[in-house]
Amino acid sequence: MRKISLAVVAIMFTGVSAFAASDAALIKKVTDAGIKPIPQSKLEVLKLVDNPKNPITDCKVELGKKLYFEPRLSKSGLISCNTCHNLAMGGVDGVDAAIGHKWTANPHHLNSPTVYNSVLNQAQFWDGRDPHLEAQAQGPIQAGPEMAAPKDLVVARVTSMPAYIDEFKKVYGDDVKVTFELITETIAVFERTLITPSRFDAFLNGNMSALTDKEKEGLNLFVDKGCASCHNDIGLGGTMQPFQVAAKYKFASLGDFKGDKNGMVKTPTLRNIEETAPYFHNGGIWSLSDAVKEMGSVQLGIKISDAEASKITTFLKSLTGKKPEITYPILPVSTDKTPKPDMK
Repeated sequence: MRKISLAVVAIMFTGVSAFAASDAALIKKVTDAGIKPIPQSKLEVLKLVDNPKNPITDCKVELGKKLYFEPRLSKSGLISCNTCHNLAMGGVDGVDAAIGHKWTANPHHLNSPTVYNSVLNQAQFWDGRDPHLEAQAQGPIQAGPEMAAPKDLVVARVTSMPAYIDEFKKVYGDDVKVTFELITETIAVFERTLITPSRFDAFLNGNMSALTDKEKEGLNLFVDKGCASCHNDIGLGGTMQPFQVAAKYKFASLGDFKGDKNGMVKTPTLRNIEETAPYFHNGGIWSLSDAVKEMGSVQLGIKISDAEASKITTFLKSLTGKKPEITYPILPVSTDKTPKPDMK
């Protein structure tokens, strides 16, 4: 009986060793493909997301959060950053084309990208026109089809409320001048903290049991099919890439967006991808599995079967990460000096 037990134990340890070797080989394969995990260390994460010219502090993050949820930054007084980048819904709005001022759909039929992990992007906006969150935050506030608020109106609204003035002084000093640029830079500080480490990161950081066997199978297929050629680095996306490399996108006629001057389009992050439907720059596809198959055709020139797409989708769902805990802020009270909402 003892001999049988020892034999069983030996087989068990051999199996564990074999699985460990297989997992280590998969991790190497993934990292060799250019994919990196979010670091485990909070200090390393801070180094990754911080901007030395606009450093993260607790009080700056809190002020930035209030401004992120502040609808009075919009001309109508109804739309905040969170309207299109809803932190309770994967950082998106869940519609195909973003809706803005006067219930206007984006004129180019552009979909709202997620704000979660956007600090990991090398380029912001679908056409990549801004590299940094600080610059990106200025665009939607001023854009006519979005928040439609001129710079001076934004500053007038914020500075009309003593509680905001006091908080800016607390963050930046008593002699601070509240400008439009400072307001948007403060929003960007908050956005830099919206990192969502996932089980996938735990796996790449050495926790072999963080992914299921089916998820590992999907990950292996994800790399073998060539998906990591665009969806790589820590963000699994966020760089400018040519689009419609091998075939025409089936919903190319939905909207008039053609990319930047060279036809390049920002690759969306795959982090939290199961929460950010619909997909593609114009929100043309609602099914994640269908999006995987379409990318195979359009970008890789291959046919991804239903079974293969299902396996890759199983892996992609492991990229759903842990969100930072966000307490909805209580915003300052408007005063008689606060410019009134303008719906025109």
